[in-house]
Amino acid sequence: MSKKLSVVLVSGGMDSCVTAAMVAQESEMAFLHVNYGQRTEARELEAFHAIADHYHVANRQIFELNFLKLIGGSSLTDTNIPVARADLHNKEIPSSYVPFRNTHILSMAVSWAEVLRAGEIFIGAVEEDSSGYPDCRAAYFQAFNNLIEVGTKPDTKIKIRTPLIGMKKKEIVLKGMELRAPLDLTWSCYKEDSSACGVCDSCALRLKGFREAGVKDPIPYKESFF
Repeated sequence: MSKKLSVVLVSGGMDSCVTAAMVAQESEMAFLHVNYGQRTEARELEAFHAIADHYHVANRQIFELNFLKLIGGSSLTDTNIPVARADLHNKEIPSSYVPFRNTHILSMAVSWAEVLRAGEIFIGAVEEDSSGYPDCRAAYFQAFNNLIEVGTKPDTKIKIRTPLIGMKKKEIVLKGMELRAPLDLTWSCYKEDSSACGVCDSCALRLKGFREAGVKDPIPYKESFF
């Protein structure tokens, strides 16, 4: 009996890689990646293909969302806004938040999944131990699933799945190690594409996770937040 088909959103970062490792245990996978004019677009795309090659995923789709760069409002897409040094105690939404990004990405994923007749879309969103993005909350994905139900064909049954949503970065690292996820192929830095900066929000959270897990991060850093 053939495996069910699932669409997996793969940015090239650690969270999406671990999500793919989890999905690979039970589903055939189709990988989706989005270029939206982010600073490390080329490096993230390279990581995406490396992870797809590792899992022998032939069905991979790359979409362009260049209008997010035109809209701006984020340090990831507007080079006039500096990428801030991480503050892990900050309670405000950081400048790296890309306005309503996940909604655009998930909308394309649903369209593709409906054509592929895939039943699930997986995204490596993390709510508790993340930068506080509003479109990475469990309530957001619940609302999006409601939207899919009323906005697709009557016989379409697609659910957004977020297996990491309640996990800490430490737990994600350990899960990745358990599943032999290729974390050395991933890229999380918001700023650099050769050696990770080590001090942006994404790098700091990743380094914190590896540090608490007692595991050495396999990618190179210019400096360490800790």
